Amino acid sequence: MIDWGRVVQLRDDVGATEFGPLLELFIDEIETVLAQLQAEDPVRLTDDLHFIRGSAVNLGFSELVSLCRQIETGPGQAPQALLDRLRGCYASSKKEFMRDLYAVLGDDLSRSSGVA
Repeated sequence: MIDWGRVVQLRDDVGATEFGPLLELFIDEIETVLAQLQAEDPVRLTDDLHFIRGSAVNLGFSELVSLCRQIETGPGQAPQALLDRLRGCYASSKKEFMRDLYAVLGDDLSRSSGVA
């Protein structure tokens, strides 16, 4: 589920011109960290989850935020199945986000650049 109010707030905070490139940056950075996510290193995993959660908050990816928090506060090492679930949650969130982005932001989005 996407928190569109948060997305609109981000757009209002940074302005329509900077919004598209910022979205692209958040998505690229999340995908880079997700690709390198490893259950074997609990310290790095905690840092990576914190980073993903922060970016997900800005994108309004509510379910991803909750799942990151759940893994962060869980018992030390996350099983690979939970990390796979996290990746799947991101993919679903991104799909919904990209599908509905133009419908929610309309003309404001067309004035920004960089949104794929």
